[in-house]
Amino acid sequence: MTVEQIQQAIAALSAEEYKQLSIWLTEHDFSRWDDQIVADLEGGRLDGLIDEAKQEYQAGLTSPL
Repeated sequence: MTVEQIQQAIAALSAEEYKQLSIWLTEHDFSRWDDQIVADLEGGRLDGLIDEAKQEYQAGLTSPL
């Protein structure tokens, strides 16, 4: 199936079907993003940001949420 075919199929959905698809896509997107964050953490790609945040916290440069 091509992207164009998928787009046409989406355009033909009822309002309720479109809503269900939108919810599924959002959840799917968040899941993929979570997987990428885990991979980045495990690969050490966020170590610099984590260290920087810890230093700012220890220096008193942060505030409670």
